[in-house]
Amino acid sequence: MVVKVEAFDVKARKKVVIENPEIVTLKNGRLAARGKSPLTGITVYKILSKKEAEELQKKKK
Repeated sequence: MVVKVEAFDVKARKKVVIENPEIVTLKNGRLAARGKSPLTGITVYKILSKKEAEELQKKKK
């Protein structure tokens, strides 16, 4: 199943759909989706709420 997560690409200056999003825990304990931008190839992050993270994990399975 394909999970669509949007994040802001600072290099392209617009929102993009993250390629191969994975859920990671940041240093401060927050959950985020990390992946590559299809436009520029840079790594982009979207900070998630607990509810969003749970929904993403359910969809990925």
